[in-house]
Amino acid sequence: MAQQKGFLPAKGRMGNLSYYKTRDGYLIKDKGGIDKNRIASDPAFQRTRENGAEFGSAGKAGKLLRNAVKALSQKSSDGRAVSRLTKNMFKVIKSDAVSRRGERNVVDGNIELVQGFEFNINAVLGTTFYAPYTAAIDRVTGNLSVDIDAFVPEKAVSRPEGATHFQINSAGAEVDFEENVYVSSFSSSAEMPWDNTATAPVSLENAVPANSTRPLFLLLGIEFFQEVNGEMYSLRNGGYNSLAIIRVSAQ
Repeated sequence: MAQQKGFLPAKGRMGNLSYYKTRDGYLIKDKGGIDKNRIASDPAFQRTRENGAEFGSAGKAGKLLRNAVKALSQKSSDGRAVSRLTKNMFKVIKSDAVSRRGERNVVDGNIELVQGFEFNINAVLGTTFYAPYTAAIDRVTGNLSVDIDAFVPEKAVSRPEGATHFQINSAGAEVDFEENVYVSSFSSSAEMPWDNTATAPVSLENAVPANSTRPLFLLLGIEFFQEVNGEMYSLRNGGYNSLAIIRVSAQ
């Protein structure tokens, strides 16, 4: 793969060459490759088709989970969160020990492998928020909760420059990967000033259907604001916000 030089970078296709823009600059790629019809039918590419099917399933599962928590993830994700979550879901699919190759899926895999996933790798939760918390998933009641003891913001929150306030967010989701549907719930603390005064304890509760047999996900994040004349403004369109999957219950 070649990189374009010069002051007139091109985009589009010219002959067998494709010119396109990426976050790494303008690149050139030779169309080349193997005919897609051959890949779709030639027995020699059976493994390729199987891998493609499973990778497609991983992308679909990742999209469903992202949509389930979109109210938080859309303002707390980095530019590669989609591809990173797809890769994580692919690991879940490969952990399926009962289905045939090419038919392995998230439902029969170990969905708990996504626990610990960070939506914003540039603002990891563990290096942004230091206060201890208790996370719990109660399948019987359908309550997904996070309880945080009182803490001093200046000691427990690593704020970006310019932030004057922050808010702690949580989400709970029941995701049905077979029917491609979900039920979500969200909760947030008040907007709190970043200072040396201890906060009150914070309790965040998210309700999903009781006695669920579907995978349940509990997320925790922190969002930063700057107060200007009594109004709260998000910093860098959420680029400093953290969000992580802190608990997963398979069934």
